[in-house]
Parts: sequence; C-alpha cells; structure tokens
Amino acid sequence: MQLSDAQRLDWLRLIRSEGVGPRTFRGLVNRFGGAGAALKALPDLAKARGKPIRVATKAEAEREIAAAARLGARFVAMGEAEYPLPLQATADAPPLICLRGDAACLKRPAVAVVGSRNASAAGLTFTERLSHALGHEGLVIVSGLARGVDARAHKAALQSGTVAVLAGGHDRIYPSEHEELVARILDSGGSIVAEMPMGWEPRGRDFPRRNRIISGLSLGTIVVEAARRSGSLITARFALEQGREVFAVPGSPLDPRAEGTNDLIRDGATLCAAPEHVMTVLTPLIGGPAPETGAEDAADRPEPALYWDEIDFSAEPVTAMAAEPPPPPFEEGPPEPARRDDRAILLELLGPSPVPVDALARQAGVSARVAQSLLMELELDGKIWRHPGGAVSLR
Repeated sequence: MQLSDAQRLDWLRLIRSEGVGPRTFRGLVNRFGGAGAALKALPDLAKARGKPIRVATKAEAEREIAAAARLGARFVAMGEAEYPLPLQATADAPPLICLRGDAACLKRPAVAVVGSRNASAAGLTFTERLSHALGHEGLVIVSGLARGVDARAHKAALQSGTVAVLAGGHDRIYPSEHEELVARILDSGGSIVAEMPMGWEPRGRDFPRRNRIISGLSLGTIVVEAARRSGSLITARFALEQGREVFAVPGSPLDPRAEGTNDLIRDGATLCAAPEHVMTVLTPLIGGPAPETGAEDAADRPEPALYWDEIDFSAEPVTAMAAEPPPPPFEEGPPEPARRDDRAILLELLGPSPVPVDALARQAGVSARVAQSLLMELELDGKIWRHPGGAVSLR
C-alpha cells in the first residue's frame, strides 16, 4: 500500500482530531471505507452524541507535514513499505508514525533495552556491553532516549544500529541535552520515531504511549535496572501483551533499583546475565512471522486505552453532514483539572481487592478522565496494581 498525498493528509487529520486514537481510527476507517469519509462523518457522529468535537483542519495537517519536512522527517502510514511490521502487528499500533533517519533500521530484527534513569555504574556498564554485543550479533537496539540506561544503550549501538522512540514531537526532544545524541543516531544511520504531533511537549502519560512503541518494534524487551515504580516495567507489560519476549537483568536484593527486575524474573521473565541469554531465545524468532498479539480482542483489553481520550463512535447513527466548528491550532484542549484531594480520595477508596475504574470514579465523584489521569500517576509511583478487565487495587 502507498498513500497519495491527499490520503496521507486525511490520515493525519483524522488521527489528530479530538477523541480519535489508534482504535477509534481503525474503527472509523473500517466503518466508512477511508479516512476522508470518516472526517466528513465526524461532526454528525459528535452531534449524535450531543457533544461537539474538534476536527483537525487541512491547514493544520499541512503545517505539521511542512514542519516535519523542515527537520527531514516524513509521515509513514501503517501498511506502507517503511512501516515496521512488528509494530504493525500490535493491537494499538499508531496509524501514522513520523520518521527521521534511515527506515532500513526498522526492517532489521530489534531488541529493546530499557531501565532506570538513575542507573548504577554497574548497570550502565552492563547496558553498554550488552547493547554492543547484541548489535554485533545483528540486532538493532531500540530505546526511549531517556537518561541513564536508554542513553547508554543508544550510544553503545551507534555503529550497529539504534532506534530512538520519542514521547513528544520531533522538535521537542526530551531531555533536551540529548539533541546531540539524536544527531549522532541520525548520522550513524539510525532512526528516530515519534507518534505525537510536531510541537508536542511530552506529558506524563505520553511516556507509556511511547513505551508500547518501543516494545512493539522489538522481538523482546530487556529491563536492566528498574525500581518497582519504574516506567520500564510498563514497557515489559506491553511486551507481554504484544506476545514478545521479556528479559530482566538480576540485581542485588539490597538495591532498590533491582527490585523491579528481580520481580520480573520471579514472575517468569528470562534471566539476562549475558548476551547469549538473549540470543538463545531470539535467534529462532528472527525472520519468522510477527507474534500473535490478540489484536482481534483489543476492544476487550481496556488498559492501553487509558492512554488516550478515545471516543467510541461505533453505535452512533449518521445524519446529514454538519459544518465543522472552527478548531484551535494543533494542541489538545486543556485536561479537566483534578481537585487537590482527588488523589487522596482514590487512595482511600482503594484496597487489596480489585475495583473497576468506572466504579472507583463514581465513588470518588470524579470524571473517568480525571480518574484515569490520577491512576496513571499512582501506577508510575508504584502505588497501585492493574488487573484484567480494567480493575485496579493497592499494591
């Protein structure tokens, strides 16, 4: 498949419209036969819900494409030749990725290396040796450009190939001191991938969104050091959901930075203390079909949807077309603010028994959007567990 310029513009407009995430995008395109037809239907779908939504304009999409082009980036659609097949096989793959660099990197077998931002000296040394050795074996190293383990993994794989996945837009590198590292990755033939719009400053929940792409690009995810509240554990969870391998580097039980990785090993992750521990598992998978991820059951798995404010249009009737409301440029509307005590209320309502998120929101007297935002903070702080069916409990 190869999109025309007009189709690519429609795809970008649709995914940038309010309430449209990866699942809603696929549902709308399947329902109406294309992104252009879905865009025309959106205002009436919103009217049927009794609430207007912002539809991204053609001018906004054109400005974003032009801004990306000035940085040497281009938009690649799912199904096109440059779109990485392992990512396409995941249930919540982004319909469009914005890509800088050599797409050939995305065609080679890859492994993700993630871990603590405040890694120990031993952890950084092991990351460097492991990433260099796996690169020598022909694997591309994928990571998230964060401080600590991520940056060391990228640097060790510059000569063999590395892919950095951003949480924000290509013109909003985070952390900013890694702009030089981005340039080195590009100069060495690597790739930089982003899902979020140009000009987008990464926020808290954008990092889990990024993490599913890191794991989705890879045959397996290696966690080097991770405390129990580390975002690296979210990457490992996504890898499991995507049917990918999970490896963990063991550490001292006296080091809090090893608690998360030791827990992963106890829960069944493959122990990784040398490159051959990874290659023994991944070599039979190289060149094989993409793992089965249960994409057909994605609607029954609510956890990833918490990272988007998606609207379910599936049951809404279509009426006569209505005029689009004038949208503000690029950015989402500001999120509904949480009251200062909402987080404390949620914690007080939670216990060891799993509770559905919607029931918890009703008990706390907050909207589902506020509840989801606060629960994401609590998860990153290591205070809650997530359970199948969208339920949560205290750790």
